[in-house]
Amino acid sequence: MAMVRGSGVSESFEERSVRLRASYEAKARAELAAADALAPGADTVRWSGDPLASVVVVKGSPGPAEACGGPALSGADGEALHKALEALGWDPPLAFMTLSSPISGLDDGARAARLRLQVEAIDPRVVIALDAVAADDLARAFEIPSLKAGSPVVSDGRRIVVLSGFEASLGDERLKRTVWRELKAAAPDGPVF
Repeated sequence: MAMVRGSGVSESFEERSVRLRASYEAKARAELAAADALAPGADTVRWSGDPLASVVVVKGSPGPAEACGGPALSGADGEALHKALEALGWDPPLAFMTLSSPISGLDDGARAARLRLQVEAIDPRVVIALDAVAADDLARAFEIPSLKAGSPVVSDGRRIVVLSGFEASLGDERLKRTVWRELKAAAPDGPVF
């Protein structure tokens, strides 16, 4: 079935879908640029992924790969995270990855405002905090009293899942099992609020 635009030109459902996606993506990218402006500087770690993602992954502070100039979650933790997201049923290239503390010296208020703007721009179903720093920054950004590992919460219609330390778990089998158990709460087929 064709849709009719004001100019009298009809477009297919697929064409309309492509046009709408481009429009939504442009809006999200403009909002992400506004968030990025809160953490200016050459040493700011870039976010990565899909600006229309259903899942946002937040890492607290830069790790070795980010410190060397890579975008968020570009190192071994990013590779492991992609495998974990895929095992849960997410399409990893369609996830959005960011750091809540992308540069040193960024004050708490700017970090919280930037993170809130990013999450609101993406508008995901699920937000995953990979560590305590990310959890604290998310709690501050969304005015949640506290976020604890292993205790998913719902805020503004989103599931927020906090892990006990994803990057630290890569070298610790016991912690890896704990983190995997916590991460299962972020499965895409979980409750929608």
